[in-house]
Amino acid sequence: MKIEKNTIVSLRYKLTDTQNNVIEEPDSPMVYLHGGYKATFPKIETLLDGQDIGFEATIQLEPSEAFGEYDPELLKIEPRTRFPEPLEIGMQFEGIPDADEESTEASDDSEDEHLIYTVTDVADNQVVLDGNHPLAGMALRFWVQVEDVRSATDDEIENRHPEGGESFTFGMPNDSSNEEDEFQSGALGSGNSNPRTLH
Repeated sequence: MKIEKNTIVSLRYKLTDTQNNVIEEPDSPMVYLHGGYKATFPKIETLLDGQDIGFEATIQLEPSEAFGEYDPELLKIEPRTRFPEPLEIGMQFEGIPDADEESTEASDDSEDEHLIYTVTDVADNQVVLDGNHPLAGMALRFWVQVEDVRSATDDEIENRHPEGGESFTFGMPNDSSNEEDEFQSGALGSGNSNPRTLH
């Protein structure tokens, strides 16, 4: 069976940077619903369209085709008093805790609330937060190999993901904050419940 719209694809993949340093190589295949359901990057879907079990290829995605360019405006310094203890580098927050109580810039706050911020530095009284995806600004190489293809069930098409496979898809950048929740479930498919992480 060939990959086409409304097929469930099991895909082994290895993600590296342009120097071939491995970023992620999961043990389990990524399973996704093919056909424009935003479960993988459009350039990868285009590559796989019409292919069969056993197909393998390596493709490079520029930042604009993957997790977007790095935006220095998403780097924020906040008072440590806004954050719970213990606070460690690598912790993530959806929006900035208590930001709406102190800021008068309502339009900025509404955007901040939809971003996942990662703690990148902790000082005595300040916290540095980065709202960029960890892979923002990077060109990425994906090696992919099609392990299985089958027709999707009506329920899978209605739910827009394979049954039991939600946590095995990797996320994509998005322009609409209304769609943010769809992308937070698994940044690169390792099954972790932490949004937009690699491990």
